[in-house]
Parts: sequence; C-alpha cells; structure tokens
Amino acid sequence: MAVVEQYARVQVLTDGDIADDDGRCVPVVLRYDPEGDPGAVCVGLPGPRYVTFARELLERGLRAPAGTGEVRVWPCGRVRAVVEFHTGQGCSVVQFDATDLLRFLRRTYAAAARPVVH
Repeated sequence: MAVVEQYARVQVLTDGDIADDDGRCVPVVLRYDPEGDPGAVCVGLPGPRYVTFARELLERGLRAPAGTGEVRVWPCGRVRAVVEFHTGQGCSVVQFDATDLLRFLRRTYAAAARPVVH
C-alpha cells in the first residue's frame, strides 16, 4: 500500500513558533501510512514538528467539534476547519481549507482499500 502525502498551506492563528514572517500562510504536509498505523494521520508543521492522531478524529471534526486531548478539530464556517494542537510547550491553532482535508481523507480511504499486490 502506498503512503499518501498531501501538501497544504494553512493559516496559523496562534503560536509564533510556526508562523512565517508576514504572519499569513505556512506550508504543512498531511501524511498517511496504511502499513504503519492505518487508523492514524500525521500533520507535519514547520519547525519541524509532526503530530500524529486518529484519522477518525479528523473526519468527525469536519462536521462538528471533536477531540478533548492533545488534538481538537472543528469546522469553522462552511469552507474552513481548525485543528488545535496542545503540547507541553503550548498550543498551536491552525486553520485549513476544509476541501484540502476532505481530499486528503478520500485519498487515505482509497489507499487503505487498495489490495496488496505481491
């Protein structure tokens, strides 16, 4: 099974550690490895920081607020979604285009459904 990687540009709403110089958008990578943990996705933030969490949390958070721990996801209007990352060093609040996350999720489910060819 193939690893799914998708790049996106996000708006960082808090956490000066990952905002760019003009404070607008920064690049991130969304990653899914069906051979590693098929129930998890990874977000690579600048720094570099990688946060791995349940794919199902990302999916639920696009419809309604989800999560209570280190990662929380919720819709923000009709076209955006917010992902909040909590660590011992603080909190990063990142705003995505919801279509980027939906496209990524569709690709992860397609990758997980592909048969293994030997």
